Amino acid sequence: MSKDLLVVVDMQKDFVTGALGTAEAQAILPEVSALAYGWQGPVVFTRDTHGPDYMNTQEGRNLPVPHCIKGSEGWQIVEELQDLAAEAPVFDKPTFGSTALAHYLAAEKPDSITFCGVCTGICVISNALLAKAVLPETPVRVAASCCACVTPESHRTALDAMKLCQIEMV
Repeated sequence: MSKDLLVVVDMQKDFVTGALGTAEAQAILPEVSALAYGWQGPVVFTRDTHGPDYMNTQEGRNLPVPHCIKGSEGWQIVEELQDLAAEAPVFDKPTFGSTALAHYLAAEKPDSITFCGVCTGICVISNALLAKAVLPETPVRVAASCCACVTPESHRTALDAMKLCQIEMV
């Protein structure tokens, strides 16, 4: 039996309805939920995680909107996915890509890896490329309709960039 792994990237309240929420992120939530709950294999989550000193970090200076502060309401996984996330590995990450997730993937050696979530052009692309780097022969896929970015244009740009890196759109 194959082990196809799903990575749900940063489906947190601050990225859906909170400080950095978008209509695009809200629109994909039903599809992400259906994909994750219907997945026939392991599911893992990433969670953007910042400390109270966020505004003093490089990211905070470039994106001066406090978000996903550990323990805050906005840091929580959206309610629609909380039950599943409670039973799954969750990788808290202080930056766009999770090296802990990459190490986990390298150790688990899934037959394929599919990504969904937000933001296509920042955290989804970062983690998909890390997966491709640690497991270059493993198919890495992105469920394009289950991803959203700051704008529809930036979403399409990120999908095109990932295609160039031999990441399959499904």
